[in-house]
Amino acid sequence: MMIDLLDTLSMNSIRTELLALQTSILDGLQALEPKPFARDTWIRPANSPLQGDGASCLVEGGEVFERGGCNFSHVQGQKLPATASVRHPHLAGAPFEAMGVSLVIHPRNPFVPTVHLNVRLLMVKPQNAAPTFWFGGGMDLTPFYAEHNDVVHFHQTCKTALDPHGSDKYPRFKASCDDYFYLKHRNEARGVGGIFFDDFSELGAQGSWDMTRAVGQAFLPAYVPIVQTRKNTPYGERERDFQAYRRGRYVEFNLVFDRGTLFGLQSGGRTESILMSMPPVVHWRYNWSPEAGTPEATLYNDFLPRKNWLNLA
Repeated sequence: MMIDLLDTLSMNSIRTELLALQTSILDGLQALEPKPFARDTWIRPANSPLQGDGASCLVEGGEVFERGGCNFSHVQGQKLPATASVRHPHLAGAPFEAMGVSLVIHPRNPFVPTVHLNVRLLMVKPQNAAPTFWFGGGMDLTPFYAEHNDVVHFHQTCKTALDPHGSDKYPRFKASCDDYFYLKHRNEARGVGGIFFDDFSELGAQGSWDMTRAVGQAFLPAYVPIVQTRKNTPYGERERDFQAYRRGRYVEFNLVFDRGTLFGLQSGGRTESILMSMPPVVHWRYNWSPEAGTPEATLYNDFLPRKNWLNLA
């Protein structure tokens, strides 16, 4: 579903608010991480098929965040990538403009979950027709040694952010998240979910953007308390090894299924920024599963199966 571009909602105003969101999130994360985030601003070359600019803000080898980044990008291209046009075949090959903030944090401590956030918009400018655009985004949590209270807090914060925009939004977007962040080749969830929406415009231009912005602003309240509670939990080689093994699932999903990764690569985007989501240390093992009764098995048995975390009717 798409909407006509409204004069009251300009791309420039959304850009300003997305940049402010990136700054706010980075400030909140930097308050947890002693090592400074490095800022890498970029502009696409004039002869590039994809024009635009952005800022990639990354920390590697931090005390709390082993690797993490929060990126802003604003790009324009002459041909809509296949990942975006597959659901809108009549727009295939049309010029487009996209911008958003994306974030992935891979903590050092295995008791702190990995987290992902994305808020974005895509505008398509077909010939001989008015521009149309839609919103997408969400956030999801990927724990290794999960705590029930942390998962409930994350989901409740998502619901609280969405409720002013319709009581149907959290149940719908929670279900979409469970469906989307699922490794079909393993019949296994990536994590404990959160919320996910795409091709969204049903609240009108301003209303849809207000909801998308609210999701972005809910990230710090959803995640920071979990980090503060778990970042000093003692761990050893066993926990780090399991963390690296489960990170392998993250890599598999991002490289095989993730629309954002595929969109960026298909559109000729900046590879370093697109692959910022990759964890720094990853292990794979052949045909492995955790022993029954272990903390590792608890993740598979009690947290990865789809669940109604808020006990909603």
